[in-house]
This record gives sequence, C-alpha cells and structure tokens, in this order.
Amino acid sequence: MSMTADRVETLRAADHPLFNDQKLKLGLFSFNTSNAMMATSAPTSYELSWTHTKSIAQAADAMGMEVLVPVARWRGFGGDIDFAGESYETYTWAAAIAEATENIVVCSTSHVPTVSPVAAAKQAVTIDHIANGRFGLNVVMGWFRPEMEMFGGEQREHDIRYQFGDEWLSIVKRLWTEDEPFDVKGEYFNLKDVQGKPKPIQKPYPVLINAGSSAAGLDFSAKHVDINFIGMGSFEMGAEAVKAVRSKAAEYGRDISTMTYASIVCRDTEAEAKRDYQRLVDGIDWKSIDYLTKVFGLEGQSYGDAEQVRQLRTQFALGWGGMTFVGTPEQVAEQFLKTSEAGLDGIVVGFLDYLPELGHFNENIMPLLKEAGLRH
Repeated sequence: MSMTADRVETLRAADHPLFNDQKLKLGLFSFNTSNAMMATSAPTSYELSWTHTKSIAQAADAMGMEVLVPVARWRGFGGDIDFAGESYETYTWAAAIAEATENIVVCSTSHVPTVSPVAAAKQAVTIDHIANGRFGLNVVMGWFRPEMEMFGGEQREHDIRYQFGDEWLSIVKRLWTEDEPFDVKGEYFNLKDVQGKPKPIQKPYPVLINAGSSAAGLDFSAKHVDINFIGMGSFEMGAEAVKAVRSKAAEYGRDISTMTYASIVCRDTEAEAKRDYQRLVDGIDWKSIDYLTKVFGLEGQSYGDAEQVRQLRTQFALGWGGMTFVGTPEQVAEQFLKTSEAGLDGIVVGFLDYLPELGHFNENIMPLLKEAGLRH
C-alpha cells in the first residue's frame, strides 16, 4: 500500500505516535554515535555507552516524544576527535532500545547497499514485534564512499543509488505484505523463492523515512516513504523543501509528512546561551568537518554544489547541516513555532549534553510549546 489518504487514516486510526494529533511531533537524533550531533571538543557528560544511551531513550519516552532516529555510520571522519568514529549499529540498537521503552517509535537507519533486502525485512519485522508496532525504518542510500567500499563494492553514481534503493525497498515491501513466495529478476537483484514470515505488527508495514532532497531523492521519497526527513539550513529552505516533496508526492497520488532536525543550545539567559554556543564553535574539529563537507559536497548532492556545502560548515559541525536553535526557552520555543509555520510536521533534536539538557527542555521549553499550540 502506498502513502495514500487510506494509509494516513490507517496510521491515525491505529494511534501511531508519528501520526497522532500533536501539531509538531518531537524526537531525538543521533545519540548512537560518539560526539552525537556535534563535532566539537567542548566538555560534556555525553558518552557512547549502553547505559547512557538507554537512559537518554527512556528520558525521551517519559517526556512523551514521538520518535528516536539514529545515524548509520561505519567509520568516522578523522581529524582530532574522529567525529562519529564510534557508533552502535542501528538494527541491533533499535531492537534493544525498543525493549527498553514503552511508547516512542524507535528507528533503524539502513544503508541499502550494506544489507540484503531479505535480511533487512526480517530484521525490521523482528524489531517491530519486540516494539509491539513501534518500529520505523529510515532508508538511506550511502553517500560516504569509504564506508561503502568497506563492504567490498564500488560506490554507485548518485542517481543510480536511488534506482538500486527503489528495487531494494520494493522487495522489502513485498516481503512484508505478500503471503506467497516470489522470484525477483531485476536490475540489481536475482532472488529465488523469496518469502518472509511473520509479518509486521504494523499493517501493512512499518513507517518508512527517507532524507532524499535531490531530484532523484525527492522522487524516491515521494514514491515510497511516509516521512521525508528534511535538512533545514533555514526556515525558508525548510518551507521550500516541504512544498517540493509534497508536490512530487502528489504526482504519485500520495500524501507525505515531513520532519527536520536541529541542535539546541538553550540557557536561562540569552548571554549564557550565546556564550555556550561560542564554546561549541571554538571547539569544532575543522579537520573532520572539512573532510566531511568535501565528501558530502562532491558525492551527497543533497545541499547543491560544493560551494553551498562549504558555506554550511558550521551547521554541519554542530548539527549535520541542520539549524542550531540558540537562546532562552522563549527564543528557542519561537524557533520551534517557525519550524511548524514552515510546514514541517515534526523535528528531532540533539544537544551537546543530552540528559541534563533534555531535563531542561522538558521543564522550560515544553510548557511554552504547549502554550503555542504545538503540543498538548
């Protein structure tokens, strides 16, 4: 089933967290990697350990957030801190986090060239059963050449990666929905007597996410997924991206939701927030970020040409190319409101120091989001 109005209504009727009646869905991003969202040496209590990761997930769940989205990484970006050099693999991470939480949607982020669609479908179903219908699959094509070459293959040209992904996800969907075994003779897969049991708890299959924003990426998202994950460098960029993906989805007769991501530096006073933001900037590992943006600009093709990517260096360093919301609780809440006004249905966030800053968010920002009508 594609993302027609019927699928949207099915998700809403099932009280799916990502399709509930909260005006702006909330979640956490990238806390399965060392450094999380920020390539900085600024001091933090954040660490990549299972106990710490589980505590963060449980705190978000207790706050009533809707979703947890990990980053899939197989190696870091070098430099002095080797940004994202350590990470938890996201299928196994999601399975364990699902068992440790109660209500929040738990995602895996899957590089399609690194896993067979048959294995991916089975892994996803298993996690969906562990989570009792709370699993989401974030499908990504793999833009970081050194990672993809670790798996013994060559990096495909950008648009070809999405053609491969189209065939890959089509097979996964069939495994989730078809009862009879089938053969596949495609451009990239030649599979015999394929079958998948049991089926997902979510019907007909788990919520799907993709961050495509190039022409090929938009087409993939519009055709296949429930939520397009937008890298919002500004509110204006976000509004334009929302219009673009919804227009493309309409060509397929589909509806699609949109979410973005941002890092947050919120303090009791504006002066404190600006001071701590500057500490983050002062600690940026530019060697790591220069390498990341060079590769992303040449091969990612999601932010335009390489010059545009270079101009976003600080945003990449402190939030994977997304915005950083800096200020008092009132100022940060206003930026959440602008996110909603840009047409986004949700946002996943990150911090330098997740656990204490999550508590501050819940006590000081969440009430303001409720006052603004974004939450209830």
